[in-house]
Amino acid sequence: MTLPSFDKVRSSTDPFPHFRVGGILQDDEADRALHWLRTSAPWALRVESFYEQHEFSLITSELGPEIVDLASPEFITSVRSELRRQFDVKDELELVDVGAHRLTSGQTIRIHNDFLEGRESHRMLIQLNDGWTAEQGGLLMLFGDDQPESLRHVVIPTHGSGFAFEISPRSHHAVSSIRDGERYTLVYTFRRPGEVR
Repeated sequence: MTLPSFDKVRSSTDPFPHFRVGGILQDDEADRALHWLRTSAPWALRVESFYEQHEFSLITSELGPEIVDLASPEFITSVRSELRRQFDVKDELELVDVGAHRLTSGQTIRIHNDFLEGRESHRMLIQLNDGWTAEQGGLLMLFGDDQPESLRHVVIPTHGSGFAFEISPRSHHAVSSIRDGERYTLVYTFRRPGEVR
């Protein structure tokens, strides 16, 4: 059974509460999942006001053996427990979805905060991008507000790494345009109990 590793967590509150974790998956686990995403995943294009990407839900889709463990109850429980610990959440967190996102050449996610009152409270990203470099674009950017000039940190979507944050009006972030290659991310979204479904 594949479980995430949180041995290398680095947490911060600048510009909003978040943490990064290297090696959340072992290399072979990340490689297998990435291969399935590249060759067998049921991608569907989604276009919104501030982004365009391909996506699907791991919860409602038929998954191959290469990736099924990453949507297992045990894996999700481990992610949930770490989110509660890192962000000092007293209540249980309810799973909203486990999604997969693919960004291709020219696609961008503009500055946004993911905040929808009462709907989602915490998000964990797992990057699956073997050999990714900053020159390819697709950089996760963290901002102090909704203006580009407030850029605080840039995160390279390193293969098998994780990034988690508390969703709030402050959690402004974006993904820079893809210049080369395809960028893959698994997205674990939770909400506090009693929030709107």
